[in-house]
Formats: sequence, C-alpha cells, structure tokens
Amino acid sequence: MFESIGWAEILVLGIAGLFILGPERLPGAAAWVGRSMRKVREFATGARDQLKGELGTDFDELRKPLQDLQQLRNFDPKQMVAKQLFGDDTNGTKPNGFAAQPAIPPAPPAAPKPEPPKLNPGERPPIDPDAT
Repeated sequence: MFESIGWAEILVLGIAGLFILGPERLPGAAAWVGRSMRKVREFATGARDQLKGELGTDFDELRKPLQDLQQLRNFDPKQMVAKQLFGDDTNGTKPNGFAAQPAIPPAPPAAPKPEPPKLNPGERPPIDPDAT
C-alpha cells in the first residue's frame, strides 16, 4: 500500500505531525491512523472474498484484465524496442505472423575501374558535353 512512500517521507510526516499535534496528542493520532488502515484493509479483503464466493470461477476471468494491466504497468518502452530491433529471432516466426527473412549476403567487391590514359604535356583533357 505504501509502495511509493519511502522512509524519508514517513520521517518528514512524523516530524510534521509532532509539530502540528504536539507530543501529547501524536501517539493517539498514530494509533487512530493504524486502526483506520486496518479497518479499510479488512473491508477490502471481505469485499474481495464475498465477490469471489458469489462469482466462483467467473472471478478469475474478471481478474485477468487487471493482471494484464499490472503487467503493462511494468512496461519499459525502451527495453521492448531494443528487444524487437536487436533480439535474436531463433524460431523463424515473428509476433505479427510473418516469417523471418534470411539475411542478404553481401555483394562481391566490384572490379577496380581502369585508370584513364595519362595526358601528354600541353594536351587538353577530353570534355564530356553531357556532364557539363
């Protein structure tokens, strides 16, 4: 229940309660909060047990979407993208139903171009009218 509250926050709340309520009323207020939290937890547990008793096997079907939402809560988009891009697809079928394509082999190296003939001193290079 207090998953997002750390010890530092609890300490700050305790110190604020000490200043607001004073040392003589703080223990009574803490006991009242504890009793109230226990009652709320008992009500929630009783309601869940009552629903489970009335619905029977349908209760598990109702909990399935909530469990799926809980899994999405722990979803890390960066991790999923990295897995899809760089993950090893060993079974050959992707989640969308398409088969994995084999890697294209690299092209063989091209033959080197022959060097143009050397010009004699004072000779003008040939001009390609289509290139200019």
